[in-house]
Amino acid sequence: MARLPSIWEEPFRLTSRLSRWMDEFFRDFELPFFGWESLGRTDIYEKEGKLVYETELPGVRKEDIDIRVEDNQLIITGEVKRDERIAEEDYLRIGRRYGRFQRVFPLPEGLEDPKKIQAKFENGILRVSVPLKEALRKEKVIEIKVE
Repeated sequence: MARLPSIWEEPFRLTSRLSRWMDEFFRDFELPFFGWESLGRTDIYEKEGKLVYETELPGVRKEDIDIRVEDNQLIITGEVKRDERIAEEDYLRIGRRYGRFQRVFPLPEGLEDPKKIQAKFENGILRVSVPLKEALRKEKVIEIKVE
């Protein structure tokens, strides 16, 4: 790809720098209204006696994910790392978010042994399966005839 003449390149560099500075400034706050909620979008459903959390983690490597249960909460943390082979000043625009993230989900009381929780990471989707005790599983619908 041919490089743009420098007269056209400078506005992109300035925009990229401003965007990067704003990202770095707000990154320390990790507040959801600054876009942090977009990483780790999660579906939660029950299947085969397990509560399943499917979380989107595009661009995250398996070794950069940490999952733990603490205070009856499922906590998923990790980091999206920028490709260090590309110098920061070579970017014309940085549109993806980099840095640490965390998602916290409350777990129902009285789970089976937390050591039985399983996780699998495949194609950018983290699937965490939490076994439920029989009493916590969805109750079957029972029709009651009204007279």
